Amino acid sequence: MSVCPLPGFFAPFARLMPCLTISALLALGGCGYYSSRVAHKGQLAVLGMTSEDLQACVGVPDKTQTINEHVQIYQYARGINIPATNDSTLIPLQTLVNLTQTTLGGAGSSCVASIRLVDGKVTDMHYSGDNDQMIGTDGVCATIVKGCLNTPVPSGHNVSGTIFGPVSAFHTPDIARFSKEQNIHLPSEPAPPTTTPTPTAPTTQQSTP
Repeated sequence: MSVCPLPGFFAPFARLMPCLTISALLALGGCGYYSSRVAHKGQLAVLGMTSEDLQACVGVPDKTQTINEHVQIYQYARGINIPATNDSTLIPLQTLVNLTQTTLGGAGSSCVASIRLVDGKVTDMHYSGDNDQMIGTDGVCATIVKGCLNTPVPSGHNVSGTIFGPVSAFHTPDIARFSKEQNIHLPSEPAPPTTTPTPTAPTTQQSTP
């Protein structure tokens, strides 16, 4: 028996509240799942992409670092605004979201993408920062690569969008396997030249008479 029964007017809302709450949380989580898959698809789509095409679909990098005459690093930083929901007398949605994020994590709002180019072509891209959403990993990073997926460039690659495709929402994709399956030949960083020491001629000392 209920200790404090609700008036008849509120009884239907009380029955609907668990369903509405679960639906709202699933909607928030679903966005994280989709964004994570987009971010990981982007890591495959840019493989072998030229510097010109990369900047056409991602934009001009925020920072660049020249490692040597063959290798460059492009860095992109992006963030998202997380809207706050208001609690109501019936469904304390924001409180539930806060509790869920505190327990499970997933309140990330910033991403840094570091892209390595060897001889002007992308060989790999790595994400860092507080970039996980409620479900999946690297979801915030979708804002960096979605332009390359929505408007493909000539040197980009098509990545399957089905749930059985080569990406997961929960871990980074297997670059080596995808490159082999798609017959993508990625340039490798030349090894530093090996130098052999020049032999020195033996020195002779003249004996003092």
